[in-house]
Amino acid sequence: MKKRKTNALFLLIIGISLSIAFIMKIEFTKGLEAYFKREYYNQFGPLAISVELLIASYYLFIKHKKTNFTLALFGFTALLDPFFNQIGIFNSIVPLYGTIILSICGLISLWLAFTNTYKLKQLIQFRNLL
Repeated sequence: MKKRKTNALFLLIIGISLSIAFIMKIEFTKGLEAYFKREYYNQFGPLAISVELLIASYYLFIKHKKTNFTLALFGFTALLDPFFNQIGIFNSIVPLYGTIILSICGLISLWLAFTNTYKLKQLIQFRNLL
């Protein structure tokens, strides 16, 4: 229990600090014309990924039954964002420090989710697949 809460607090602190850093970079405009442009909504992408980290780490802290699902969802989002940016599907505006930190947290989250380290609800039950 102590390891689970320690890992959850570690991820929660990272999520809060990245959320604050990303929300400070968002430019809110006064005119209505900016709300109809794609660039305005693209700036919320890094914040959305860090909010996913916040939700996943909070679920891990309270030992919610959907913890493994939210950890996997965050992990895939955090790892696919730079991958899609590299192959040219879209342009990610996550800064380099955010990409590195979110990728490391994403790998940790995927490992926690798929190994079911804390004996929460499993993502895949292999006996049902056979």
